[in-house]
Amino acid sequence: MTFTKTENLKNNKLIVFTKGKHPESSLSASATEEIMAGVPIVILMNQRGSASASEIVAGALQDHKRAIIVGKRSFGKGSVQTIIPTINGTGAIKLTTALYYTPSGRSIQAKGITPDLVVSDIRLSDQKTEAVAFLPVSEKDLKGHLKAPGQSQQPTKASKEDLSLAKKDYQLYQALNLLKGLSVLAGMQSSD
Repeated sequence: MTFTKTENLKNNKLIVFTKGKHPESSLSASATEEIMAGVPIVILMNQRGSASASEIVAGALQDHKRAIIVGKRSFGKGSVQTIIPTINGTGAIKLTTALYYTPSGRSIQAKGITPDLVVSDIRLSDQKTEAVAFLPVSEKDLKGHLKAPGQSQQPTKASKEDLSLAKKDYQLYQALNLLKGLSVLAGMQSSD
């Protein structure tokens, strides 16, 4: 990634650009190559932990339709600060000199990045009724079911692990589900 003076904002490899009152504060950053071409990307985003550089990357990938953003709107820190040392060298002044923009020209400042798929923070309860409704149940999960040759009597482990992750971090659980779905879809399309 290289920073250059903003000239051609139509470049399809553009990641971010800045605009300020003075021409010298207008810069752009572009990618030189994509090392993960064709790999599905899901970005998990929230207001508490996604700010500044992570918003710039997420906005660029979203604008280029290269990733799906999942979670909640990001923090909205889209300002560029310049630190100017004081004359006596004992301190500094931080000035806002420009704003960051996504490749399509969206400002991040005080707006953040809106996810493609909004997934709120929720807490799953340990109450048996909710857990039963949440877990996918099939014949093999029922106590005393008829076994196929070579099948064990135990419930599916993946369902228990999925419920555990969903309880710990529901947004991550949903992002992983989406990524799994995208991988399946990519495999279906490549076999055609």
